[in-house]
Amino acid sequence: MTLWFVFALMTVAAIFAVLWPLGRGARSQNDASEAVVYRDQLSEIDRDLAAGLIGRSDAEAARVEISRRLLAAADSQRDPPTISNIRLRRWAAVIALVGLPVVAAAFYLPLGSPQLGDFPLAQRSRAPDVSQPLDSLVAQVQAHLEKNPTDGRGWNVLAPVLARLGRFDEAVLAYHNAITYNGDSAERRADLGEAIAAAAGGVITAEAKAEFERAVAQDADEVKARYFLGLAAEQDGRAAEAASIWRTMLAKAPADAPWRPLVQAALARVGGSTAPALSDDAMAAAKDMNEADRGAMIHRMVDRLAARLKQNGDDVEGWLRLVRAYMVMGDRDKAKSALADARQAVANDAERLRQLNEGLKNLGLDG
Repeated sequence: MTLWFVFALMTVAAIFAVLWPLGRGARSQNDASEAVVYRDQLSEIDRDLAAGLIGRSDAEAARVEISRRLLAAADSQRDPPTISNIRLRRWAAVIALVGLPVVAAAFYLPLGSPQLGDFPLAQRSRAPDVSQPLDSLVAQVQAHLEKNPTDGRGWNVLAPVLARLGRFDEAVLAYHNAITYNGDSAERRADLGEAIAAAAGGVITAEAKAEFERAVAQDADEVKARYFLGLAAEQDGRAAEAASIWRTMLAKAPADAPWRPLVQAALARVGGSTAPALSDDAMAAAKDMNEADRGAMIHRMVDRLAARLKQNGDDVEGWLRLVRAYMVMGDRDKAKSALADARQAVANDAERLRQLNEGLKNLGLDG
């Protein structure tokens, strides 16, 4: 109410400022004072002429000019305001009385809000920002999704955050909604299967396995789904099948794939050989070898790898292959020795040292 009262006073002041000059009468007093001045000048000319201060011709010329100005002042004093001037004033008054409030309202109504409450400084500091706890941001997204449950993009953002927070049951629901409102995909199916497995304490349940199989059906090279299918085989006691899945993944993977150490560690865990891959000729020859000869051939290959790394120690992946090979062969002392040599070789390269330590952690060694 106070706000509207202030606006009313401001409007009245603006209208008064416009109407005040229009309501003032003609300045006839100014015209009268001009006539008096001109008459005084005529008397002064007569006095100067009598005193001989000016000539008669100059006096006559001055009288003519002053008389002309006197007549003009007298005429303007007698003339009333014209009709056009009266109409102009009336229109100006109408515009001031009606136009000013209308224009003010036209600007205020779309831009202002008289019903908006006060927003104290203490409350302004509560505006969301990136420094808020993650749980608070998640709550805001969930509140948004309660009002807009078909917002697929919101579910897609929320699901991995819930999984990261360890709220796996909620993450499973979010992934289901992401698939429903964003469409099916191999990646979303793999993420859903991972959340189901995490909710079950890391066990690949039948429901989780079904999601991984759906993902592989859509994309045969979906890395996460294939890895967890290998993990499901390992948990079911089918180590050979798990090793086969993981070997196939490694065979297709680029050398710098970030997930290679994880899969190689899993393969070593089930007893799969992680020694360097044999050539086609070597594979053909290995088929006709007995177990002892085949083992000797693998040892020779590992020794060649170790010799190469002593000459060129920048190959982090080579060091990890060597350490894994020693672990698979059961020679843990050589694995630790290779680990020490690897760290010494890349000690001056921080990035290679980081990659080496991460790979060693995945092998269960001190990284």
